Amino acid sequence: MGTSNRPSQEAPACSSLLRVVGFFTGDMQHFGEWVKRQSVAIQLPDSILRGVAQVMFVNNPLSGLLILIGLFLQNPWWGLNSLLGTAVSTVSAILLRLNREAVLAGLYGYNGTLVGMLMAIFSTKGNWYWWLLVPNVFMSMMCPVVSSALSSIAIKWDLPIFTLPFNILVCLHVAATGATHPYFPQVDIQPKIHLNDSRETFDIPQLFLSVPIGVGQVFGCDSPWTAGVILLALLLCSPTICCHAMLGSAAGMCVGIALAAPQRDIYSGLWGYNSVLSCIAIGGVFYGLTWQSHTLALTCAFFCAYMTSAISKLMSVLGLPACTWPFCLSTLIFLLLSSENPAICRLPLSAVSYPEENRCYLKRLKVSEKAQNSSQEGASVEIERPNVQLEVGNDHNDSV
Repeated sequence: MGTSNRPSQEAPACSSLLRVVGFFTGDMQHFGEWVKRQSVAIQLPDSILRGVAQVMFVNNPLSGLLILIGLFLQNPWWGLNSLLGTAVSTVSAILLRLNREAVLAGLYGYNGTLVGMLMAIFSTKGNWYWWLLVPNVFMSMMCPVVSSALSSIAIKWDLPIFTLPFNILVCLHVAATGATHPYFPQVDIQPKIHLNDSRETFDIPQLFLSVPIGVGQVFGCDSPWTAGVILLALLLCSPTICCHAMLGSAAGMCVGIALAAPQRDIYSGLWGYNSVLSCIAIGGVFYGLTWQSHTLALTCAFFCAYMTSAISKLMSVLGLPACTWPFCLSTLIFLLLSSENPAICRLPLSAVSYPEENRCYLKRLKVSEKAQNSSQEGASVEIERPNVQLEVGNDHNDSV
């Protein structure tokens, strides 16, 4: 009797454990619905944390908290600037009364995260230069303005704006101040003309370590510990996103080796971060996850790495950083792809979520389409049946 009751006792325990785990993974939909009914004092921290995570296409406040911890682990001053940029950008979107659902999902915060972080990184005044908060606040305030303006254009093609506001505002700040500014001097970016000697041998452990570091470089961080925390945050939301992040970084590293890039740049992950974002975006976020779209994501990651080399050289001539321009341009090109292959299905922006939920959405869509087609076929049969009886009746009357 005891052994026969054990499975029935373990089944509720397993289901309750899965329910608890599901509450913290994915996009934490149930928690998000609860937050919507609360006051602004609860909604604002949730939106800020989701905004930090949205840099990696993740809509999960716990993932945002983990990423924020990783940023403070790298450099507390950088973490403070990124947190301030996210908060100012989110509050500005609320004051401008932009789309409430987008604000709550953190879609008006992630550009502020990158703006605050990279402004602190590019500043040569060092840590705890408090005057830097002034341009940080101003540029973060402009993030929702630029985002809304670009969205009104991109919505015509049902395209996302990605990190284009961040690219525009950071390049604007660097170009306006420069390396010799008395109050806000920037890193002096010189044209890249040095190539790696192909006869130099690579440090294999360093090459493997550069893959997770490339994920951390999305936020401008080169610490392996920060990269590990960020990967843990991605894994908490979606294992698919975490896997594609690693694959994208590895693709960027391979292209860097093939193009004889300096070993220092390869080891520091600078060749991987744009490919990380491209591989995530195509590999299940904006396309339904299939083997075909997975292959397309890897192709986009390699293409993005080539574009990183070209754009970084072109931008360095102007004394500007490449930022995430390669990611934006390469991913937009792949999203504009017109394919008749049903396995390569781009989702509408209104339905985009994390890859596992996107896959479930497409399955539900196919089931509803099949049900609709079967109901239409049944209705057409019922409509045709009286016509057949009428024809038989007419034939009978004619014979009589």
